[in-house]
Amino acid sequence: MQFMRALLKAVLAAIQPVGALTATGLTTTGVNLSAYDGSGVFTLHSAAGGGTDPTMDVKLQHCDTTDGSYVDITGATFAQVVDAAVAESIAVDMSQVKAFVKAAWTIAGTSPTFTCGVTFHGIAKGS
Repeated sequence: MQFMRALLKAVLAAIQPVGALTATGLTTTGVNLSAYDGSGVFTLHSAAGGGTDPTMDVKLQHCDTTDGSYVDITGATFAQVVDAAVAESIAVDMSQVKAFVKAAWTIAGTSPTFTCGVTFHGIAKGS
């Protein structure tokens, strides 16, 4: 029952809104997750890659300020996406995460395209 109450308090945030990605990149603006603690869950949702031999590697990065230098979050790298649809979640200890989070991706192949997004589910501090 306690788990269900906590689940009802969970908040969803888009780290990378769903859209078509065709080149290596980084989320434009970091998402402020400083109000969350405990375990946060980041989920990558991706349709199968298009093009010839498409690959996409996605990882999460964090920073103390929205416009500072972002570094990788330890253990927050998703499995490589190729030509099959993927939904993968990673649980992260939010006490180890700096205030702002972005997704970074590396895309390779000939004319690669991926329709994907990254979401966050977490419980606000004091909930």
